[in-house]
Amino acid sequence: MERAGAALAEAVFRYAGRTPVLVLAGPGNNGGDGYVAARHLAEKGVAVRVAALGEPKSEAARCARAEWKGEVEPLNGSTASAPLVIDALFGTGLRNGLEDAVVQQFSRVCGNAHMLVACDLPSGVDSDTGAELNTVPNFDMTVTFGALKPAHRLHPAMHKCGRLVMADIGIDAGADWFEVDAPSLPPLDPGGHKYSRGLVHALAGTMPGAIALAANSAARAGAGYVRVSTSRPIEALLTSIVQVDDAQVNDERIGCLLVGPGLGDIPQVLTLAMTSRAPKVIDADGITYLGDPARLHRQDAIITPHEGEFERLFGKIDGSKPERALEAARRSGAVVVYKGPDTLVASPDGRLGFAPPAPAWLASAGTGDVLSGLIAAMRARGMNSFDAACAGVWLHGRAAEIAGPGLVADDLLAAIPETLASLDA
Repeated sequence: MERAGAALAEAVFRYAGRTPVLVLAGPGNNGGDGYVAARHLAEKGVAVRVAALGEPKSEAARCARAEWKGEVEPLNGSTASAPLVIDALFGTGLRNGLEDAVVQQFSRVCGNAHMLVACDLPSGVDSDTGAELNTVPNFDMTVTFGALKPAHRLHPAMHKCGRLVMADIGIDAGADWFEVDAPSLPPLDPGGHKYSRGLVHALAGTMPGAIALAANSAARAGAGYVRVSTSRPIEALLTSIVQVDDAQVNDERIGCLLVGPGLGDIPQVLTLAMTSRAPKVIDADGITYLGDPARLHRQDAIITPHEGEFERLFGKIDGSKPERALEAARRSGAVVVYKGPDTLVASPDGRLGFAPPAPAWLASAGTGDVLSGLIAAMRARGMNSFDAACAGVWLHGRAAEIAGPGLVADDLLAAIPETLASLDA
């Protein structure tokens, strides 16, 4: 608690200097962190007040309260706000919303502040699911300890946390659940050739625009060779992409097979893809036509469902989104990229990657096709399925940031080279 509170105070001081602070302290250990932070901020010359819901209940919090030598006022209708408010009311473990009277005062005090900082989590958030259990203000910064909590990267709570700061307090949080970071891509071999850089083979369907986006994305993302099986010419494909009129799905040079974008009403194309021994990315209609997750057993596959496709394939799975994603990966034996405003990458071995927040303007038609192409390129370039999926997700979000507001899927394609270049900057 001493380390957590000191880290919270340091983050607040670096963020806002000697701006006057009001610490809202709850009765548990989150409140204890708040008392410690108040003491450290006061020692730095910050004008600090503390308003509490009641007396501390845990021994550690009582000790922290005893070390705070300032006054403690009750949090009620007479509590004046401050330019900066630290929310240390309730952190992890909350399962029910705050009482209405507490929400009223909490909202009033926060609404009158200029800056809001949360200790570990904004009060009123379910740490496992990211659900808002009561009205939660928009925070400017959240300081958490040891490791990210699921809610920090799950909708809707992730959008209330503001800037996220993680403090090391000497706790080993493990490495199975983590935030997806900028990837380390396989280096290019100076003596390599187009096949050694990775062949992505895509199967077209009835909607050529979608497979064009996916194939163009794979080419821009560094696949050495991109080929599309199609029965009719696709004008939107880059001229460097080879169009063939036969399937060639058992070509041993294929680094990744891509099927699903623009597939339309020809499920037999997916059936053909499933006969291939090549690693594969299955998206869009390809996911719908799978029918049974067991079809993915003994396949080296990555699937990229959004919420509707996920439910059609796996049915109703109980639990939080992370739990559902991991259960889907276990049932199918595939890496699952569970798309949404809080995209997750789940591996059958229990690893789970949380995507960093992506711009809201990424939610437009065709951007999922670009994502499938990015992932296919990463897989063809030699990354394993889980790492390839994580890399594709990160690159997708970063390309959206570079493309900016007003983005359409074509803009993502144009931003991929700059995105890749930023990795070496």
